[in-house]
Amino acid sequence: MKTITVRYFAMFREHAGVAEETLTLDVGTAADVFECTKERHGSAEPAGHCKVAINDEMADWSAVVSDGDTVLLFPPVAGG
Repeated sequence: MKTITVRYFAMFREHAGVAEETLTLDVGTAADVFECTKERHGSAEPAGHCKVAINDEMADWSAVVSDGDTVLLFPPVAGG
């Protein structure tokens, strides 16, 4: 189990009802965090359409999450 802070942006914040929360989760990667929060807050967006950062640095979904990390979840962005 790891205690991490998750920060939500845009529609993810709307789904969660909070901008940030600290969670204790059994996760290994950023993708695992996304799946846990997706289930927790009822988001239907696939990870492939979204972006993730760990400790303020953009990351891949396969990036390892460590105890104490902050994971930032960004929904898809439209535009050109």
